[in-house]
Amino acid sequence: MTDLVGPDLPLSAYRPRARLVLPEHHVARSRHTAIDAHTHLGRWLSSWAGREGSWLVDDVEGWLETQAQFNVRGFVNLDGRWGEELRANLDRFDHRFPGRVATFCHVDWSLLSGGSPAEQSRALVANLTDSVRAGAVGVKVWKDLGLHVRDGDDRLVLPDDERLSDTWEAAGDLRVPVWWHVADPVAFFDPVDEHNEFLEMLAAHPDWSFAGPEFPTFDRLVESMETVVSAHPRTTFVAVHAGCYAENLGWVSRMLDTYPNFNIDISARIAQLGRQPRATRDLFIRHADRVLFGTDQIPHTGESYAVHFRFLETADEHFSHSEAEPPLGGRWAISAVDLPDDVLRLVYHDNAARLVPSLDISADPREGDA
Repeated sequence: MTDLVGPDLPLSAYRPRARLVLPEHHVARSRHTAIDAHTHLGRWLSSWAGREGSWLVDDVEGWLETQAQFNVRGFVNLDGRWGEELRANLDRFDHRFPGRVATFCHVDWSLLSGGSPAEQSRALVANLTDSVRAGAVGVKVWKDLGLHVRDGDDRLVLPDDERLSDTWEAAGDLRVPVWWHVADPVAFFDPVDEHNEFLEMLAAHPDWSFAGPEFPTFDRLVESMETVVSAHPRTTFVAVHAGCYAENLGWVSRMLDTYPNFNIDISARIAQLGRQPRATRDLFIRHADRVLFGTDQIPHTGESYAVHFRFLETADEHFSHSEAEPPLGGRWAISAVDLPDDVLRLVYHDNAARLVPSLDISADPREGDA
């Protein structure tokens, strides 16, 4: 018997085993043919996977065949960037596999570093317009806007900066939706101390903490997002990661109630959503036409699909949201939301297909349904 018991046991060594006996349902294929609306297939985040400068998908055709075994047949690729990198993504994915992959561009925020405010605004719009003319079918806006992007005077640029207004409007004019990651979990903005629910994750990744005075608060960031969504009603926004505020579904629901151009995906947030399954289910059913399925796996293997399908399709209680031990995404179990079949079809396929019409994954969207 170890001496490290009771109050002397370090948290890092604690591995409790739940002794509950509950029904278990393992779902290998989505009930309806699915579009994963949040994937990273290019080279933008390759360093996160320890593959600096390499494509995150090597054999695209083989990879698509593997994903089809899960009944996932369409993918939004968020790694397009702009210029030659965008064109390389389009050639590798969209042009070779039309209807199966839809690549989004980014906006080159470095254009804020020189010229007058009016010149900066025009340069950003021109950058976006060039990307859409090249073939990008949407825009990915990452958290660097608001947390890291600075202008030529070394001032932090927030999303509601007036110089960006024409860019948000241009996305509407060009009829391309904006997939937006404005902020990380709220705890990433809290002090990294004994009260932080993501203490272990932030200890492993200290650069993920935004608690310092050099960063805006979480509230300021989501406020800036609402300002933009409100000011540009002709532009479609998808606030990824459960509206970027999975900890407060009341706020997310209010945004969905208030702004018809506001949508969400569920990527990388079932750990948060699954610990409030009744509130999550209510939100998904109430706003069934504006919730998108997505995973945000890096690299994208399909390994997390089973737990996503179980979460969405079954009534199972108290199961793990991660294979990691302990799960850095939260030391808690989740429960499933058992969505009605008509809601599942919208979340899995129809909502993404409406927002990204180039994703025509089959002549009959129901083909391949389990």
